[in-house]
Amino acid sequence: MQTPSIVSALTIAGSDSGGGAGIQADLKTFAAHGVHGLSAIAALTAQHTRAVTAVHAPPPEFLRAQIDACFDDFNIGAVKLGMLAHAGLIHAVADALEAHAPAHIVLDPVMVATSGARLLEPEALDALRTRLLPLATLVTPNLPEAELLLGHAIGSREAMHAAAAELLTLGARAVLLKGGHLEDDADDVIDLYADADGVRVLRHPRLAESAHGTGCTLASAVAARLATGMAMAAAAEAATDYVHRALLGGYRPGRGDVRVLDHFGAGLA
Repeated sequence: MQTPSIVSALTIAGSDSGGGAGIQADLKTFAAHGVHGLSAIAALTAQHTRAVTAVHAPPPEFLRAQIDACFDDFNIGAVKLGMLAHAGLIHAVADALEAHAPAHIVLDPVMVATSGARLLEPEALDALRTRLLPLATLVTPNLPEAELLLGHAIGSREAMHAAAAELLTLGARAVLLKGGHLEDDADDVIDLYADADGVRVLRHPRLAESAHGTGCTLASAVAARLATGMAMAAAAEAATDYVHRALLGGYRPGRGDVRVLDHFGAGLA
């Protein structure tokens, strides 16, 4: 059977019925990058711009069936991982990725809600550390997530540099540590890209307002660029630029204060 020539990217994540994050943000990001988007839904959420009102996770066997169906028919250049609600789903995803061995896996370790609430039980966090991190081409934690992975606080830009190097020891080939949560009153936001060659500083002006779905969009933008053949460091840098431009065009689609990103107005400079 001939391999399809059109490259696809697969997102394995939760669905956001409000359209600002999760699967919906991932697929919009893939489309904006000219990549065919595939999805395996790891959680259904009932949510809007003011609250999450319900969450439903599918059986691990059904999540595995979605992933297998995608790999059976499409030329998948990269996989993006997002919200995985419990250890059973994490193990199902890890088993599938080990079986299909995609070239690139971008792991957005969704563990902490915007409110600060933890989204993973201890056994799920352990499964993420031991099963998914060693498979990842790139892991993209924010500071609260990095603190959970490492077990200690990260309170300064100097500590961020040490944490980025420490995260590499957990098994991923590269780390994109997002610094937006750092409360240092600086006029810019620092993200750190780290791999075996060292640490690269990615700097952008701090914007007055944040938006829903930035982490999902960043990881998906990296995955889309990796799927089309871009080198990893360049893909990470270009993805942070894309998210910054999408933030500049952010808008409020609902009655809440939550802004979403302008995925299609951001361009691909």
